[in-house]
Amino acid sequence: MHAFAALFTELDQTTKTSVKTSALAGYFRSAPEEDRLWTIALLSGRRPRRTITTTKLREWAAERAGIPLWLFEACYPVVGDLSETIALVLPEPETRIDRSLGAWIADLRALDAADEETRKAFILAAWDGLTATERLVFNKLLTGGWRMGVSQKLMTRALAQATGIDEAELTHRLMGDWSPDRTSYHALVEAPDPSADLSRPYPFCLAYQIEGAPETLGPVTDWLAERKWDGIRGQLILRGGDHFLWSRGEDLMTDRFPELAQLADFLPPGTVIDGEVLTWDRAGDRPLGFSSLQTRIGRKTVPKKLLTEAPVIVMAYDLLEWRGADIRQRPLSDRRATLAAALADLPASVPLRLSPSVVADDWAALAEARAMSRDLGAEGLMLKRLGAPYRAGRRKGDWWKWKLDPLTIDAVMIYAQAGSGRRATLYTDFTFAVRDGPSENETLVPFTKAYSGLTDAEFGQITAWVRRNTTERFGPVRAVKPELVFEIAFEGIQASPRHKSGVALRFPRMARWRRDKPVAEANTLDDLKQMLALYG
Repeated sequence: MHAFAALFTELDQTTKTSVKTSALAGYFRSAPEEDRLWTIALLSGRRPRRTITTTKLREWAAERAGIPLWLFEACYPVVGDLSETIALVLPEPETRIDRSLGAWIADLRALDAADEETRKAFILAAWDGLTATERLVFNKLLTGGWRMGVSQKLMTRALAQATGIDEAELTHRLMGDWSPDRTSYHALVEAPDPSADLSRPYPFCLAYQIEGAPETLGPVTDWLAERKWDGIRGQLILRGGDHFLWSRGEDLMTDRFPELAQLADFLPPGTVIDGEVLTWDRAGDRPLGFSSLQTRIGRKTVPKKLLTEAPVIVMAYDLLEWRGADIRQRPLSDRRATLAAALADLPASVPLRLSPSVVADDWAALAEARAMSRDLGAEGLMLKRLGAPYRAGRRKGDWWKWKLDPLTIDAVMIYAQAGSGRRATLYTDFTFAVRDGPSENETLVPFTKAYSGLTDAEFGQITAWVRRNTTERFGPVRAVKPELVFEIAFEGIQASPRHKSGVALRFPRMARWRRDKPVAEANTLDDLKQMLALYG
């Protein structure tokens, strides 16, 4: 744990990518193999399951520190991080425990079967034997709130430096359904068996939002344009007589979409398709909307009724593997032609189709086609260079998102809550409302929350205002005078019986603080309902 805590400190004390990469590479060269494996797992989102509730951790920390629980709870929002708060309030260690990261994780996982008394005794003994930084790291293992300021891409780059293995190859090796329980560092990193995991996806190619006018990209004929659909990006994998579906976040989703099993009857083994999972209205030949897809996302088993009400298709964008050969280095024009030929003779009932290209003679005509996207259930256009290979991760130059401008509505802030981490002393999380009812008896109806989009300076000004204008307190939430108006931007709107307003927004954020607008000029609930009728 000492070496891992030292790495944590080194990463926490710098914002320079080169320094972080060097620190990680050094750790991967010297740490025990089990600790290297768990570090890779932690930094790629494969965290051990939480075995102890944060409520108990708060109680035990306050008891060990000899302070009342209310005082601990008052400290927590100021510090902004539970693991750090516990590490700060505990007294100096009475003993010294030096164990590896892997050993600590094994003991924590063994607590699953222990009673509360045993769990408490173990945690208190650990706190008493670890330094302040080691306690912080240990607490993060307990809570699962793991952030080290390191992306998976940076971690993979450091691992490539430490091992001499190509970064792109390592990126692929670290994807898929693996865990430290079922593999070793040597098997995963140094000597992987290509046939060991037939379900393993390829790293996804990602896009940036277009910068400036699209005309700067050169001739429109150099680009493939297609609709940017609002679904779940995924890879459909057909290998070894089976099929698998992975999300971009490396979530194996196969069981949630059983209707895709039939695709193995129509495509050869060794096929990997990059595409979008959409619920699809076959009669209207358009997507049903993300809200209908949400009914499928959280399910492990899908009843027949839902299969009928929210049928899915895969909208195929790209072909990454064909008949067992990795074809990612071939230009998009070739991959696309092979994909089109593979899907050309599929029956209409098969839930797989080629994403149609949007053809235009010039950028002006393509802009007109983009403007129609929302009417077709899309968010805008994707632009992909026809001569480009399929690259791993987010790179500028080959793929661009050309999204529509977001929908906006002016709303009134009615509740405020402090943020976390570095924003723990600022009010950053707000609830917004729209006006409803006749002007002489008008009420405010809450409809969304938002916490991003403003500058730190603006959050500081709003925090000072919240403190002066609080009307009621509900735990960490403050009700405030309904005086501030904000422009709320969002990507979509849908009906929601769970919300008092009857609507829910997709990706809401604060576009700007409308200092120029009084509450009487904020939007109304009728305005929201009109938007729902148009875009829901």
